[in-house]
Amino acid sequence: MTCSETRKINVMPKTLDGQLTMEKTPSYFVTNEAPKRIHSMAKDIKLIVVVRNPVTRAISDYTQTLSKKPEIPTFEVLAFKNRTLGLIDASWSAIRIGIYALHLENWLQYFPLSQILFVSGERLIVDPAGEMAKVQDFLGLKRVVTEKHFYFNKTKGFPCLKKPEDSSAPRCLGKSKGRTHPRIDPDVIHRLRKFYKPFNMMFYQMTGQDFQWEQEEGDK
Repeated sequence: MTCSETRKINVMPKTLDGQLTMEKTPSYFVTNEAPKRIHSMAKDIKLIVVVRNPVTRAISDYTQTLSKKPEIPTFEVLAFKNRTLGLIDASWSAIRIGIYALHLENWLQYFPLSQILFVSGERLIVDPAGEMAKVQDFLGLKRVVTEKHFYFNKTKGFPCLKKPEDSSAPRCLGKSKGRTHPRIDPDVIHRLRKFYKPFNMMFYQMTGQDFQWEQEEGDK
C-alpha cells in the first residue's frame, strides 16, 4: 500500500457499531488498479455502481466537457477514428467508459458478483425510491428512504431529495447536472448503438440484469 493510499484511509471517518462508512468516486469503476487496491484494503466491502445507457452517458460526458472547454471538436468528430468507414474511437474516454463489460471483468477478478450492486441510472430518475430500496436492502439497512423523500424537479429533469419531517430546503443535483445535450447526428447515435450492443449483451449476461437499453432506444 502506498503512502497516498494510507493517507486516504486515515482521513476516512471512524465507523462505530451500527454505522456504515461510504465513499464515492466515479472513476473507480474504470481505473484498472482500483479493484486490487480496494481488495487489499477491505475484501468484504460492498460496491455500488450506477450505470446508464452508454450512448446517453457518452453524450452527457461530452456535454460536461463542452461546458468547460467550448473550443473542443464536435461529438461527431471525437467519436470516430474514421467516420467514412464508421470506425468508432473506443480510446476516447467518453466512449470507453460505457464499455461496462470490460471494466466489470477487471472487478470480478477480485470481488464476487454478490458484493456488487448495479443501479440503473434510468430507473433512478423514474423510480428513485425503488432503486434506493434495493440499495438499502443490499447494505442491510432499514428502508428509511422512501417515496415521500422525493419529488420531481421539472427544471432539472431529475428527482430531488427532501426531508418530509422538517422544512429544510430540498437537495437537488448541482449545476453540472441536467444540462441540455447538444443535438447529435442521428446516424452517429445509430452507429454508437450498434457499437455498444454486443458489449451491453455481455454486461447483461455477466450481471444477470437486463437494463433494456436497446429496447429503450427502439432497437428491437
